[in-house]
Amino acid sequence: MAEPRTAGAAGSRAADESAGLSGEKAERIVDAMRRCVAERGISGATFEHVSREAGVSRGLLHYYFGTKERLLIEALRSDAETRIAMLDRPLAHAKTVDEVIEILVSGAEAVLEADPGFYVILYELFTAGRQNAEIREELAALYERNRRHLAEILRRKEAEGVLKLRLDADAVVTYMFAAADGGALQRLTDPDRDFSQAIEAGAEVVRFLISPD
Repeated sequence: MAEPRTAGAAGSRAADESAGLSGEKAERIVDAMRRCVAERGISGATFEHVSREAGVSRGLLHYYFGTKERLLIEALRSDAETRIAMLDRPLAHAKTVDEVIEILVSGAEAVLEADPGFYVILYELFTAGRQNAEIREELAALYERNRRHLAEILRRKEAEGVLKLRLDADAVVTYMFAAADGGALQRLTDPDRDFSQAIEAGAEVVRFLISPD
């Protein structure tokens, strides 16, 4: 019997082994998982369906990812890091608080409009993490990496004189992630409701947190 893996060891192994796949093949597998979740839901997105969609053997998925939850985490990690990285260039060029807020709000909107499946996977994994310590720790690590990345960007903008943080950057980013995730849950639950004023309210809160005035 194989020795049980710790969450940290599992995360390290998944990252190392995923890197061993060709970039194109790994991307194909992760994309296939996204499509299967969108079409079938989490429970219906089996390794059999994903392997067929990706054009690889089911054995390959088991070898590199072990479990469906591990592949879901990799899909979520890939999406989250891509979304955060997409903010890097526009935020680097932002010269005013208004520009920073617009970039942050439009980035969150882009995820919800273009890839709502991202939040579906996030919420499903959160639920699964209530019973699975490995999933819970992996999600915590994912949040931590993205928090740290965006917080460092905000600190750089503060050093440039573009904004003024009223609280620690990590606390500000934690709030922004919580608002985005909670807002997405409500909007996916009630898609016919007009949330435009709620979005404006959120932008004003962010303005307070990063405004130099």
